[in-house]
Amino acid sequence: MIYIRSKDEIQKIWESNKIVFDTLQMLGKEAKPGVKTKRLDKLAEEFIRSKGAKPAFKGYKYYPATICTSIDEQVVHGIPSNRELKDGEIISIDVGAEKNGYYGDSAYTYAVGEVDPIKKKLMSVTKESLYKGIAMAIPGNKLSDIGNAVQTHVESNGFSVVRVLVGHGIGRELHEQPEVPNYGEPGKGPTLKAGMCIAIEPMVNAGTYNVYTLDDGWTVVTADKKPSAHYEHTIAITGDGPLILSNRE
Repeated sequence: MIYIRSKDEIQKIWESNKIVFDTLQMLGKEAKPGVKTKRLDKLAEEFIRSKGAKPAFKGYKYYPATICTSIDEQVVHGIPSNRELKDGEIISIDVGAEKNGYYGDSAYTYAVGEVDPIKKKLMSVTKESLYKGIAMAIPGNKLSDIGNAVQTHVESNGFSVVRVLVGHGIGRELHEQPEVPNYGEPGKGPTLKAGMCIAIEPMVNAGTYNVYTLDDGWTVVTADKKPSAHYEHTIAITGDGPLILSNRE
């Protein structure tokens, strides 16, 4: 079922997403060479709880941490550990929070120190593709118009879009209908309506779009070991256009 949220509900989703945004801003400043991803996770949990919210990921389907920390060829769902960040890596941090019964969800990819030109371009193109997708999230458009905009931008820049992982609806549950692919033909799927809240999250690889999951059962990596970037915003579809809830800009 695809939910149409009231203004009051959208406000609550926005408040959870403000916490997520602030968490990501804080973590971005901490993501430096020599820092352990487990420390980032600890900082995130402390911050989220200090705001009267709960980490949305911790315990979700038995996931063991507050955030996902995916480095270089890790696409998503990397588990924080004692691994230290190294200069030249990129790290995608995915954060979720729940407050007053509503969820927020967002992700951002950060450069650790100085990164090479391919990684810089990958990050830039992935972020641009997110906003291309968001721009299509208007009443009357079809769901696939979002993914088509993402895919077109990504592939025109020589990168590939992960197929087996998608965005999602969000509200009283972390993952709701509809699924939001980052690829596909335009003009397909449900019609977008004001009041729908969705998380759009391009996962873009420097090489092949093929991926697989490591033995930990969570960490998804690129099949060719080339780097991947991940950006995500929770948005509300409104009559005045898409409203980004996980941003203060």
